[in-house]
Amino acid sequence: MNAAANFTARFARSPLRAELPLDVRVMNSTTAAVVLLAVVVAAGAAAGWIARQPYFTIRGIRLEGDVTRNSVATIRANAAPRLAGSFFTMDLQAARQAFEAVPWVRHAVVHKVWPNRLLVRLEEHKPVAVWLGDEGNDRLVNSHGEIFDANVGDVDDERLPEFDGNEGQAPTMLAMYRRLTAVFRPMDLSPVRLALSDRGSWEVELDNGGVVEVGRGSEDEVIARCERFVRTVSQVAARQHRAWNHADLRHADGYALRLNTAADTGTRTN
Repeated sequence: MNAAANFTARFARSPLRAELPLDVRVMNSTTAAVVLLAVVVAAGAAAGWIARQPYFTIRGIRLEGDVTRNSVATIRANAAPRLAGSFFTMDLQAARQAFEAVPWVRHAVVHKVWPNRLLVRLEEHKPVAVWLGDEGNDRLVNSHGEIFDANVGDVDDERLPEFDGNEGQAPTMLAMYRRLTAVFRPMDLSPVRLALSDRGSWEVELDNGGVVEVGRGSEDEVIARCERFVRTVSQVAARQHRAWNHADLRHADGYALRLNTAADTGTRTN
């Protein structure tokens, strides 16, 4: 291809070409262009023929990374039917999407390995909470605060907290859950359910059955309210000789406790 182009350029600069009649010069230029086009077409056809050879059809897939929730055989069985093309023609973006469509796979990086193999590095979702849906359509929240579809029953052996709120608030709720877990740790309690209303009001249910209505405010304000509650509630309950089951922190000068009594009376604490 380069040789034909160089020949055309040298011929165009040569004194001989300048002395030729116009029609001859046009015919020579046309011939050179046709030859060049034929070389390009032939090269393209050869490349296409090579790309279509069975030797370059993808024959092996090597998986690396997370395969905890899926076996290697399961991942291959789910993704391989969606792969199309050979080593030269396969769309890596489409191949990545095929692997990420497999349940529990969060992210996939796909590389071609000469001459007919794929190397796929997988990252699986790490479930940290159950996202409560309508009519029992629960999903899961991963460690990045992303909601994903998976069989919640696959993690029945793990005690995951429940989140109840608007989907766009999932990252905020995960960050709040992590801070609240540290706040209630001195009481040997853990949040098992976290709710965020449309108006931005927080409610926490603890693993002892107690419910804490925290109210609205910035994340730091909510945490400060809970820290004050944790510092004092044990002393208040001890003076009453009764355990509490509900706390309302939405008061400017303190909080209200509901104690475990038959009459279910309330106690206001400043």
